[in-house]
Amino acid sequence: MTLNSEISGLIRDYRPRLPYRRWAPVADQVRATVAAAAPATCYEVRRLLYAVGRLAVWADSGGLPRDPGLWLRTETIDAFVLSGCPDLEGSTVQTCRTWLRRTREALVWVERGEAPPVRIASPRSPQPPYEEGELARLRDWAGHLPGRARLDGLALMALGAGCGLTSGELRQVRGHHIDTTSGVPVLDEDLLGRLVACRAGWSVVLAELADTAGEGYLFRPGRKVTAAKNLVSSWPSRHRPSGGLPPLSARRLRSTWIVGLLAEGISPSVVAAAAGMSSPAGLAPYHQWVPPLPRKEVIRLLHGHRR
Repeated sequence: MTLNSEISGLIRDYRPRLPYRRWAPVADQVRATVAAAAPATCYEVRRLLYAVGRLAVWADSGGLPRDPGLWLRTETIDAFVLSGCPDLEGSTVQTCRTWLRRTREALVWVERGEAPPVRIASPRSPQPPYEEGELARLRDWAGHLPGRARLDGLALMALGAGCGLTSGELRQVRGHHIDTTSGVPVLDEDLLGRLVACRAGWSVVLAELADTAGEGYLFRPGRKVTAAKNLVSSWPSRHRPSGGLPPLSARRLRSTWIVGLLAEGISPSVVAAAAGMSSPAGLAPYHQWVPPLPRKEVIRLLHGHRR
């Protein structure tokens, strides 16, 4: 399978946030490895570049031969995960390991001239989005919680409804992972493996939370365990809104974000990429909640006008 010009350009122009002297010796081999493996995986090229690039720099600094076949051996990947990722959280390290293993599998299948194996999975159905009135009332409720609970509630909503992060992703975000220099809060691409900009309605809240958090986590910074299994889900169970409002849910906040973008006519390919999906096909379950366009708008669009 031939890579399109956009993907080829991403691979060619990729530059990690590492000193050039460490990246340059392995750069060409990393790019060639990702170019060969990308068509046979379901992962975004940015994720593969990030994972393979970190692995290659770590292996090279340890004196291992500059050989992608050696880098991607199971024992090398495991050693990298155990000792080469001190700056990454536990869940991010495990995700990185998965990307590297899939890259290795893809290369093996490519070398054999066969298609990659089909991975059978049964993804959970998305939860329905919050209604507009519910979200506004939940935001008001969270904004009136006392002390730390207020910051945690707003962080959960800003990262979920404002950025579409999953529960596993939002618990990793620290203040310095949010760049506000352009006036639009943009999340660290190296952390997520994709580009995510905060929705306008949550920009001020997220920027203030990032400034308050600094080097600490935005959500539940006082945690004793970095990636506790129920870190996100346990918060709504302890803080239940009154007045008949539904509890906060990271999955429902993410659904609200996705459906809101689709309802505004934003390209499904852009939404899917920002949501961390391999293709717009992953958005299919969410279309049931996207309201239909008014008849006049449909006619206008079909006539040739853009939204």
